Amino acid sequence: MAEGGSGKPGKGNFSEFNAKLEKHIERLPDYAQKAQEKLQKYQKYLPNQSGDRSGSRDESTTRDETTERPEEQEKQPRTANAPLRPREVAAITDVRDKWARWNDPAAKLERRKRRTSKAVTLFMILTLLAVLWAVGGYFGITGSQEGFEGAFGGITAVVIFGVLGVRTGMRLRQLKRTEVPAPAAPRRMPSANSAARKPMERLAESEATLTELLGQLATPAHGASGAVPEVSVEDARATATEAATTLRSLAARIQSIERAKASAPAGERPALDSAVRALTEQLDDGVEGYGSLVAAAGRAVAASSSGVSPAKESLTDATDRLAGLALALRELS
Repeated sequence: MAEGGSGKPGKGNFSEFNAKLEKHIERLPDYAQKAQEKLQKYQKYLPNQSGDRSGSRDESTTRDETTERPEEQEKQPRTANAPLRPREVAAITDVRDKWARWNDPAAKLERRKRRTSKAVTLFMILTLLAVLWAVGGYFGITGSQEGFEGAFGGITAVVIFGVLGVRTGMRLRQLKRTEVPAPAAPRRMPSANSAARKPMERLAESEATLTELLGQLATPAHGASGAVPEVSVEDARATATEAATTLRSLAARIQSIERAKASAPAGERPALDSAVRALTEQLDDGVEGYGSLVAAAGRAVAASSSGVSPAKESLTDATDRLAGLALALRELS
């Protein structure tokens, strides 16, 4: 009886607690409305408001907001169109550098060497264990049979693991003799607001087109006579590479002047603007000269099947003009 009586109050207390909890849940909208009213009442005392307060208080608040420390700015939420913060830029750069190092041909080759070397070590250990198994089976240590019947399983394992070990060792030797290709220099485009951005985009497109055209001239179609000699093709390729290097150096100079203009006094900026315009004109002329070589290569490809001699002359003339233009740009710089 006492035990049953003690259980009833427990159930009653739980029901009462549940009823109170539901009552408070129903009144949650009222609590939220009261909190909103209090927030609106004290809204004018917040640091980002300046409607009903005195002028001196507004000035101090504005000064505090404009002189906010960098660590406080890092804690504030960033909007969708806001620029990246220094920490975010550093994190993105770190991830990009790690990805570039992971995809580097030398790093890939080293990982393959390490994996192959571990596989060789594993097969050597397995072969040694198989030899011990064969010896134990031959003397009846590892089984009830002796002689070659007892050692048959171990001998089979020795052959299998030995063959795999030899093949893996030969692969490791081949990997050690493999030469790592030289990493290509990264070509970063100028920023979108730079005067050198559009010329460099045109140059990149012209380079891709010229590479394709010169490749077709170097390997003419079956039955074609080859109107352009291989010497002329190699000369055009070397001249184009040299000219592209000169143009990229000129674009780098333009970007350096633009960065200097951003931190220069207002009175010195017009002179820097004039320098940027002059260099940009030279860059445009160089890209147009590069395009002339691309056009000549296109005409040579079109005429290569018929063996017309003007195709060779046009490509040679364009190559000479581009070489002279690149030399003039180097002398001006």
